[in-house]
Amino acid sequence: MAELGDGDAGSDEKDVASHPFYRAFFRCWNEQRYYEAHDVLEQLWLKSKSRDANYLKGLIQAAGAFVHLRKRFEHPSHAKHVRRLPPAVRLFRLAERNLSNFTPRHHGLDVAALCELLRAYADQIVASDYTINPWSPTTAPKLQLRGGSN
Repeated sequence: MAELGDGDAGSDEKDVASHPFYRAFFRCWNEQRYYEAHDVLEQLWLKSKSRDANYLKGLIQAAGAFVHLRKRFEHPSHAKHVRRLPPAVRLFRLAERNLSNFTPRHHGLDVAALCELLRAYADQIVASDYTINPWSPTTAPKLQLRGGSN
């Protein structure tokens, strides 16, 4: 995300919610730019030394799962992209595991609702025997931050 520049990506627990990289993650997510969301938050995660490291990792994994679903949606018969549903499910499960310690709410995010969403997407894919991609641009989930840090 060039517009963020090379600012200090370091963080501690008290300023994560207001950090520009954290805010950019949600902006990218809601624009369905999941790879960019993953990329921008990774800069913050790599420098995190607080317990938030697993929280940030879970968000990155969730974005990564949606990268797989979006690619599969855009190229449903491409040899490479047709195999994206199993890795998406693995990332959904990892993300849920990392985020579950931060429920119900953390840094302005309803983490409990996000975990429920991730579980629902993974369960739909598994129930279809990895044949149905539940993601589409018209039904893509949005994430909203609310006031309050935790």
